Amino acid sequence: MKNNIRIVVADLDGTLLRSDKTISERTRVVFAKCQDAGIKVVYATGRGGSAEQVAPSGIFDARITMNGAVAYIGDEVVYQRLIPHDIARPVLMACDRYGLKTTSELSGMHYSNFIVSDEWATITNFEIVDFASHDIDAEKLYMIVRSPEDAAFIESQLPETLYLTVSNDGLGQVMHKDATKSKAVAELAKYWGVSQSEIVAFGDDLNDIDLLTYAGVGIAMDNAHDDVKASADIICSSNDDDGIAEWLESNLL
Repeated sequence: MKNNIRIVVADLDGTLLRSDKTISERTRVVFAKCQDAGIKVVYATGRGGSAEQVAPSGIFDARITMNGAVAYIGDEVVYQRLIPHDIARPVLMACDRYGLKTTSELSGMHYSNFIVSDEWATITNFEIVDFASHDIDAEKLYMIVRSPEDAAFIESQLPETLYLTVSNDGLGQVMHKDATKSKAVAELAKYWGVSQSEIVAFGDDLNDIDLLTYAGVGIAMDNAHDDVKASADIICSSNDDDGIAEWLESNLL
């Protein structure tokens, strides 16, 4: 159907990863075939350092982490949009006073007001800090959002240079306005000389909408949020049914 595709971009959780947080062997084989055909394979995730644990970088041509704050080709950073610490500090302090579990993250280190490993056992690289004196820039800020009122409070504290997304599992992520999956993908496309129409993207959660609407072909997983499905050109099978591999086999390979 779309034999002009030159970049495949996939979100991780709920999209490329199955419910057990693995990439199926079928998908690995299909990605290798895409690469053999000259098609670049990229993941774009809200995760930071934990992405490597579930999606080894060696099987991808590029990686986008922190919801678009950083893009890598190999070990080279080709796109980065950080939140300056003087912009982050008032937001962190306000969320702390409000009672939200809150963190600033940079390069896999989590600067937090709570024990992060109590929420996510695999995250052990964290430090409890006083946000009033925190002077480290951030790739993203994140908060555990318990209600729509929490999200509204966070929104009320943000300057125009930042934005908030809240995932299905209640993780609020505050990002630089230019840290989006679509802008990071656009930078990779420019680097490789690929046009927007030659990109197919897969996603399932609200922070994938800008990516799906940017790509030449935007595909939502069958398990995706309804708003994500509404933004997509196509719906494919679910993450547990190898939806990405199935679509690529049928339409590219």
